[in-house]
Amino acid sequence: MDDSRHALLTLLADGAWHTGVRLGATLGLSRAAIWKQIRALRNTGLTVLADRRRGYRLGAPLQLLAEDSIRACLDPGAQAALARLDVLLITTSTSGFLTALPAPPPGTMLACVAEYQSGGRGRRGRRWFSPLGHGLCLSVSWCYEVAPRDLAALGLVIGVAVVEALTRVVPTAAVELKWPNDIVADGGKLGGILVDVAGESGGPLRVVIGIGINVHVSSSLGAEVDADGGNLRPVAIDALVSDGPVSRNQLAGCLVNALYRNLGEFAGSGFTAFAPRWRTSDYLRGQSVTISSGSQRFSGIAQGIADDGALLVEVSGVLM
Repeated sequence: MDDSRHALLTLLADGAWHTGVRLGATLGLSRAAIWKQIRALRNTGLTVLADRRRGYRLGAPLQLLAEDSIRACLDPGAQAALARLDVLLITTSTSGFLTALPAPPPGTMLACVAEYQSGGRGRRGRRWFSPLGHGLCLSVSWCYEVAPRDLAALGLVIGVAVVEALTRVVPTAAVELKWPNDIVADGGKLGGILVDVAGESGGPLRVVIGIGINVHVSSSLGAEVDADGGNLRPVAIDALVSDGPVSRNQLAGCLVNALYRNLGEFAGSGFTAFAPRWRTSDYLRGQSVTISSGSQRFSGIAQGIADDGALLVEVSGVLM
């Protein structure tokens, strides 16, 4: 992390004008160095306005992610289990950052959040993009001693956790899940989930979960996210609420709480306890879908999920 860039962003986060002279004096940088850092921030999609007399300011105030603020939102169980929480300014991938660390002992977890990911992934390796400070990029590392039953449905279990966390933070927003890993609200794509599993079925098994959620509206969001949205327009949490901006720190804390609960529960119950909860948020049920399986491609009507989490599709009156 570039400390001077983070320090500059902290000063600009209030959304007020700051002259280059004052920024330079506060940070011990030349005006040329300030300009270089401003340009680097703009390259992350962040709007930074410039005026010859008034200096620089962000397009809107920005609440930065902070470890203390996130931990303050944790339940006692999650607080005790969270062995490490990294808060990064810029990283290639929060999931990649955690994958490079040793796996946590079973029953404990590692978490990482970042203001910006330069290489965030969506489904099938596509890019997931959100301007710096406008989304929540969160990853969690967890280890199972033995692979849980219905391991293939783990992504759906994470989806249930995301809905539970969002309902806590944004109770007025109707959040749905588009099989297998999209988070939907108001008919648009709010975010996505990516799960990486490594190890043997006999254990231990490491799981790294990546969650990306659009929080603040940005004009540069649309074209980047729509390519991975399954024909869904992008949507951000701010567009769904009318009572002020949502705290990304609170959202991160609530997600860690829900992930801790659900990952532990999944070890004992498999998908059985989660199937009814997932079905209440099923976005696709009753809609026309086209399924690709290897070289085969067929269309039908989505009819929910099986008890093991597989998508059920009705084709010419036959449930497949």
